[in-house]
Parts: sequence; C-alpha cells; structure tokens
Amino acid sequence: MSESPDADVKFYYMSLMPYTRLPDNEADYASLWVDFPNRLYDPVHGHELLNRYLDEYVEADRLGFDGVVVNEHHSTAYSLKPTTNLVASALIQRTRRARICVMGSLLNVQYPNRLAEEYALLDVMAAGRFECAFPFGTGMEYWSNAAQINPATARARFRESLDLLVRAWTEDGPFSHDGEFYNYKYLNIWPRPYQRPHPKIFLVGGGSAETIDFAAERGHGYSLVLVPKEAQDQAYTRYKESRTAHGNPAKPDDMILTILCYVAETDEIARREYEPHVLWMFNKALRTELRYLAPPGYLSESALRRQLEAGGALYTKGPGSLEWDDIQNLRLVAGSPDTVARVVKQWLEETGAGRVIALLHAGDMPHWKTVKNMQLFAEEVIPRLRSRPAEVQS
Repeated sequence: MSESPDADVKFYYMSLMPYTRLPDNEADYASLWVDFPNRLYDPVHGHELLNRYLDEYVEADRLGFDGVVVNEHHSTAYSLKPTTNLVASALIQRTRRARICVMGSLLNVQYPNRLAEEYALLDVMAAGRFECAFPFGTGMEYWSNAAQINPATARARFRESLDLLVRAWTEDGPFSHDGEFYNYKYLNIWPRPYQRPHPKIFLVGGGSAETIDFAAERGHGYSLVLVPKEAQDQAYTRYKESRTAHGNPAKPDDMILTILCYVAETDEIARREYEPHVLWMFNKALRTELRYLAPPGYLSESALRRQLEAGGALYTKGPGSLEWDDIQNLRLVAGSPDTVARVVKQWLEETGAGRVIALLHAGDMPHWKTVKNMQLFAEEVIPRLRSRPAEVQS
C-alpha cells in the first residue's frame, strides 16, 4: 500500500475529432481506416470541424479541467489529427492553465531524436504544462505508415525508441548510441525539456502483459484504451503488482482511467441525447477489417490468443450491428450528475486510478451537446469526485 502526494483526482477532457460528413453509401466501405478514399474529404468542412473542436478544447480550459488530451491516427475519418504535435502546439497558445497531454506521436514510425526535440519544444512552449503518453499504435497504423516497419519487431523497436528518448532528455549530450534499430554518433537534442528530469510519461495499451510490464519496469504511468471493464481491472491489477515487484509501487497519479461519458438533466435525457452519437462512433468511425487491425506479427502470442478466444475485436463487426446494450461492458456512463458521479466514483475505487480522461464528445455529436456535456461534467460531477483517498492497493 502506497500513499500519493496528491490526493486530488485530475480530470482531462478529450475529443477524438472525427470527420463526420460521410457519404450516403458509407456502409459500402468495409473500413473507415487505411483504404477509405481521401477524395471523400471536404477541406472546407474539415476546416470548420477543426476550428470547432479546438474551440471546445479551449472551453475545457476555461471550465477548469486539469488537462486536455490530444492523440493521432492516420488515414482515417475516425480522427482529424494525423499529427498530434501540431494540435498540441495550437492548444498551448490558446489555453492558460490546463496541462496538455499528447497521446501521442507513434514512436515506431519516426526517429526518436526528432520526437525528443519536438516534445521538448512543446514543453518549453507550455512552460512545463506538457505531458506525454505513448501508444504502441493500432494495427492500422502499420499499413498507413512506412511499410518497412515490421509489426513483428515493432515492440522491440518501441522499447528502444522510448529508452533512447528518455536518455536524450536526461543525459548531457552529445552521446553515442548503437542499438538494434537506431545508431547515433552525436545525440545532442536542442532544446531540452522545461521540466526536469523530464515530462510525465505514460504508456497506452489495450491490456497486453508486455506493455504493462514494460511500463512497470521503467516506472512509467499506464493508461488503457477502449477495452471491456473486466480486462481493464485485470490490467490495472497486474500493473500495480508489477510496479511493486520492481520496488516502485504505483501511485494513483500513475494510472489513467478513460471513460465515455454524457451528462444531462436526467438518466433518460442523457441516454436519448447520447446514444445515437456513441453508436455512430462504434458502428461507423471505428469500423475496420481484421486484416488491418492485426497485421501479421502485430499481436504477441498471448494477445492473439485472447483476441481469438473473445471472438475478435468489438469494432470489426459490420455497420449498424452494435446496439446500446452491446457497449455496456465498457466504462461508459450516461446519466444525471448524481448517476455519473456515483458510477465514476465506483470505477476510481475499483482501479485506484488518480486521473480520468473523459471523452465528452462522441461520433457526430453536435457542438451544443458537447458543450452542455462539458459544462455539466465540470460544474456538477468533478466537484463531487475531486478528492479521493490517498492510498492505492498494490
């Protein structure tokens, strides 16, 4: 059992920023990832959406969220952020207090020295408001980026990249590095991060033991994406046990709970206003093919076995197949402020997490619903959940 120096839960706003003007025959396309034709993108509509989404992030800062989260995906209508660092740069200039968490540029598809410099620059621009979370990347990213990156060796490449990035931030340069994937005669980044020794680091996973144990071994934080609650609970338990085994017990601030959430006046209104948009997200924006989701070598043996036993991923089903009850095994809640606060409090107690990323925009949700949701969450839910016990079970 370990104590956290900060007993307050931190709340972050996040939007996936999807492209919502899909063609009438979008169901004819098997995937909205990798091979969804880019001729269907309207830059005028894209301009309007991007600026609207940025305004909503700025509103989160005004409402008092502790931070905002931006991520990236490639070759997909699921997200209009193919480069999360540019979005983060814009938000640094427009926000005043919220921390900017980049979740995150893919280590496997670029050079770690370049990313170390870009992140250091963002941290300096933000005067230390910068944080980063590193995903392994969906299988789709390995089709959309450089084909010479072998999914079978991507996990080893990821580890070397992250370790090298941390060295670049913390060791005086220049220094040399001769590794399996990268070789540097002079690694000497300019600028260096504003925060010392470096910004807070999280790893983002889907519950794989390999990612959990690597995060624990290195003492990084851990976050999960959209996976069922049972798998999340198992992952957080393993993470805490692994951190303890490495002599560095996890604190609540090391664990991020990601939730899908909508707040309204009553439970009935919340579901009515939210349901069509979150189902749009799962049935349209997340729709892809198994061949893209899991290219050969991408999944470890244990992860592949779990996926096959589970019958494949949730979002590989056909368009329109998911209904409200099908997604209730996720950390999803729609209800009155009382309902949402009660449910999220239970999730915090179950996991021991000290941070919450609230996805308060879903799918094709209009601006007015997003702002309503943000305001009610900030004004009616967060105050009831801000303080938490200062202990977490290891």
